[in-house]
Amino acid sequence: MALVGKVERSRREKNDVEKPVIARTACDLQRLKLEKLMKNADKLAPIPERPKEKNTPHVPDFVRNVMGSSAGAGSGEFHVYRHLRRKEYARQKFIQEKGEKEIMEEAYHKKIEENRKAAEERTAKKRAKRLKKKGKKQKKEGTVSSTASELQSDSESEANNSGGEKSAH
Repeated sequence: MALVGKVERSRREKNDVEKPVIARTACDLQRLKLEKLMKNADKLAPIPERPKEKNTPHVPDFVRNVMGSSAGAGSGEFHVYRHLRRKEYARQKFIQEKGEKEIMEEAYHKKIEENRKAAEERTAKKRAKRLKKKGKKQKKEGTVSSTASELQSDSESEANNSGGEKSAH
């Protein structure tokens, strides 16, 4: 009976190895990729490079084939006009998107700086409160150490400087 179980198990293992697994969903595909990476954990995983920014071709300032809606234009000129128009629209769209991206990045960095300053202010306030409480506790006990008073004076000077004043070093 035990021999039959081993034979069936070896058949299943052979079938699993021989049959390719088909990914039916994106989740299955991701799972298969992770399993493939985890089979050889010592090997470095490939990390793709970031895509480079798109650069639209430069539209020359001087256009040799000046076209308008005059009656003398032939039917072949329309395609040239359409091509130049498409390139110009693409260039304008690129410039507009680049400007919007710069504005968004500037707003992002400004927000990060504001968050950092607010966190520093909260930290300084809590530090001062903590040192004040520690100082009161030590006074109550009757032993005030010079290091605690020095730390408290340092934290008060930092709190004063964080209000926009810069100290000269």
